[in-house]
Amino acid sequence: MARQAMTISTVLITGAASGIGRASAMLFASRGWRCILVDRNATALAEVLGTLSSSGRSEGVNEITHLSRTVDLTVPAEIQSLADATLVLDAVINNAGMSDTSGLPLTDQDVEQLDRLVALNLRAPALVIEAVAAQLRPGARIVNVASGAALHAIPLRGAYSATKAGLLAQTQALAAARPDLCVTVLCPGFVRTELVAELIDIGRLQPKNIVAKIPLGRMAEPRDMAEALFFLASTGAAALSGEWLSVDGGSAIFGGSKPFAPAALQPLSFECTVDYQLAGNPSAAWAVALGGANPEDANVADGEPRYLATLDFSCLHAQHGQMLQTVHRAARRYTSQNGPHSSLTLLMPANRSAVQWQQAGDMAAARMLIHSLACELGPRAMRVNAIEINPDAPADALVPLMRFVSGARMQFMTGQIIRAPGA
Repeated sequence: MARQAMTISTVLITGAASGIGRASAMLFASRGWRCILVDRNATALAEVLGTLSSSGRSEGVNEITHLSRTVDLTVPAEIQSLADATLVLDAVINNAGMSDTSGLPLTDQDVEQLDRLVALNLRAPALVIEAVAAQLRPGARIVNVASGAALHAIPLRGAYSATKAGLLAQTQALAAARPDLCVTVLCPGFVRTELVAELIDIGRLQPKNIVAKIPLGRMAEPRDMAEALFFLASTGAAALSGEWLSVDGGSAIFGGSKPFAPAALQPLSFECTVDYQLAGNPSAAWAVALGGANPEDANVADGEPRYLATLDFSCLHAQHGQMLQTVHRAARRYTSQNGPHSSLTLLMPANRSAVQWQQAGDMAAARMLIHSLACELGPRAMRVNAIEINPDAPADALVPLMRFVSGARMQFMTGQIIRAPGA
């Protein structure tokens, strides 16, 4: 009897010829997705297309044909050419973007120089979504790539911070307007892309100064961001619609003056085995949902280094006014039982209001304590994050997110408080 062919998921990636876009295309292709690659650099785009794996084959799938589209995304008419009724899209990643390398103050720039960044970083993502709207599968994922610069002003980079902040807000507005989609934003920190290399080469960035502001003590590689984008383009990200994810080594939460030293320990392999430990009295439903084998570990050889991921549920049971102390106890328990190459992920109740005004600062204090812990433990290759959830949400709906945040594929994310309103 003939076997039924499996459905192939399709992703459209802009800025796919280099950096994060190229790394993402290679990752998606290696995991069996069809990639539609978009960039204005036809030569580089062809090189990426030629290297994509067609080995992402499943039962009943002979070969995956990837496609490329040479498009200048600053030209609205060219963006409209992306419409193709023959292609149904499961995900769109608006990754293309540019920075300002002129070094000129904003008041010395003319309108045309400012508008170059506005056209690509802010207008183009919306135009891309409009162009392919009819091709989006129900529940499709839209991921816009902003930047840590969307959260903090970076002087002498033109309108880069402004356009990325605008993209973040635009994404949240799209999520509200299209609840049938899953719309998220990735805010990368410093990544060793061609753009960052160019800024280093011309003296605009000093690697030592960059690392000094990153608790984990290193810049990210493009693969770090590709892993984040792969998750956000998956069905497991549904709980995050309207949210942003900072993957920056903790730089966005750091406010101290003492510089961090370069990392003494390199991260483990993205594919290493993850051992999950449950702490803080999880309910039976959580224990069952998280107790099974991690599907990512199925092909990992015995004897390889293991990443230790602690999921702590104690904050879900904290009394009013005791969240700060509960986080502290969980962190002490975690550090007493774990060392480098490990993570603590705290499950916290979302939208918890104080019973009395005197307790109104408890949740904010607990969140800042998580930031502080991440900064202190980052140099030891230990990560601390939290996920704010509805305690009554089905456990199965949150398991992919919890595995993603706590596991080895996100070793560059720490100090984040992640809201999961859609669970």
